[in-house]
Order: sequence, then C-alpha cells, then structure tokens
Amino acid sequence: PFSKKAVDHVQSHLQKKQVPPTLFQPYIVEICDSLRGKIFQKFIESDKFTRFCQWKNVELNIHLTMNDFSVHRIIGRDGFGEVNGCRKADTGKMYAMKCLDKKRIKMKQGETLALNERIMLSLVSTGDCPFIVCMTYAFHTPDKLCFILDLMNGGDLHYHLSQHGVFSEKEMRFYAAEIILGLEHMHNRFVVYRDLMPANILLDEHGHVRISDLGLACDFSKKKPHASVGTHGYMAPEVLQKGTAYDSSADWFSLGCMLFKLLRGHSPFR
Repeated sequence: PFSKKAVDHVQSHLQKKQVPPTLFQPYIVEICDSLRGKIFQKFIESDKFTRFCQWKNVELNIHLTMNDFSVHRIIGRDGFGEVNGCRKADTGKMYAMKCLDKKRIKMKQGETLALNERIMLSLVSTGDCPFIVCMTYAFHTPDKLCFILDLMNGGDLHYHLSQHGVFSEKEMRFYAAEIILGLEHMHNRFVVYRDLMPANILLDEHGHVRISDLGLACDFSKKKPHASVGTHGYMAPEVLQKGTAYDSSADWFSLGCMLFKLLRGHSPFR
C-alpha cells in the first residue's frame, strides 16, 4: 500500500511536469525504517558485510607497518620481490605477505604493473571469494609495497603435475569447478585474468584451489583490452592477434588449455 501510494504520488507530479525538490521527502522516513528492518539484518549476515568490515579495518589501519606482523620463511618469489608466510600480531592469524621491492620495480619500469596488481586485488577481494587468493591488507615501507594475502600451503598445480604426474578426471572435475567459480567472480566484476596456467593455481591445506597472481589481470568495464599478454601455450587466438579487442572469453580458452595439460601432461598444441 505504501509503495503504491508513493508511485501514484510521484507519477502525478511527473505527468504535470512538476517535480518539486521535496518530491520524495514524505517517504524518506518510511524507506529508512524499511532498510533498518529485514534488509539490513540480511546484509549484516552476508559475506558482503564481513568483507565490508575488513575493508573498513584496512582504512582505519592506515599506519599498518611491518611491526604489526611476524614474518616467517619465504614461500615464493616473482620478478619484483618475494612472498613470505606471516602472522598478524594482534589476531595471530596467518597470511601470505607479498613484498614488492620499490628499487626493482623502478629498475624494471614496473610501476604500472605493480599499481595494476594492487587495483585488481582490490576489485576481486570484494565478496570474499573462496576460489581467489584475496587481499586483506596493504601498506608500504620506504623500500617495499606489501600485500597481505590469503595463505596457501599446498603448493601449486604445476608442482603437483611435475611430482605426481597427470591428474584423474575426477580430480580435474573438482578443480575445474572451483577455478570456474573463481573466474566467474572476476568476470562479474569486469576483470579478465589473462594468465591462467597450472603454476598460478594454488592449493590450501584442505586440497581446495584458488587463483593467484593478478599481475596481468585488467578491468574491461569501460574498454576492452588489446594487449597481447599472458603465457604462451595458454593464450587465446584473439589475445595473440595484436590489436584485437577481447574480454573474459579469453580466460575460458586458457582454462581449456590448462585442463588439457593437467589431464594429458602436455600442451594441446604439441
């Protein structure tokens, strides 16, 4: 009844082409009361509210430093730095700390890549997807840019392929389902990953997988990318063809190539 009355009231003014500044004023209280009820309760019980609180915590902890973490052994390296296991001092929770060396970034002219990774991590970390290595905190020191990420202790699919041989179809169905959910999470946020391969799929201690390393990911919400980037053997034809625009469909081609290699032990193009 309330909404019907409100619609009729607004439409009557629009038909007369009279839109006073106070047109919606009578309904603000009722709308706020409605939002405070079941809608707000549903929101605070959702994953979105959990992630919202985490990000507000990031904003409040603008002076986060290395002293807030105890840093443990190295668990990985990339072109700009290394990844260590770490424990947050106040909560005791374990994370992965990815530190990018500022001098190395400048030497390799990687400022754009480093900034892009920070932006992409922020985009995909909303919603707390369990199939992507998400970022919880970020800060910098005079020498490093630091991303605090989900900790994955189970190695990557490339390592397991090299150590134990090809995967069974049952195993691949399980991993493929989780990877697809991770990709859909990205694509729903207009992010194309562009670097899907076994080495970028990490396992946790329970055997679940997450997509990691968003250094080559990009936002296609306003403009489709044209750059020919990725890893040969997994790149879609439209990505290889320089100057051709593409979108999230490129990731599905890469997924097919990766699943083939994990099942057969070699690239589909060999």
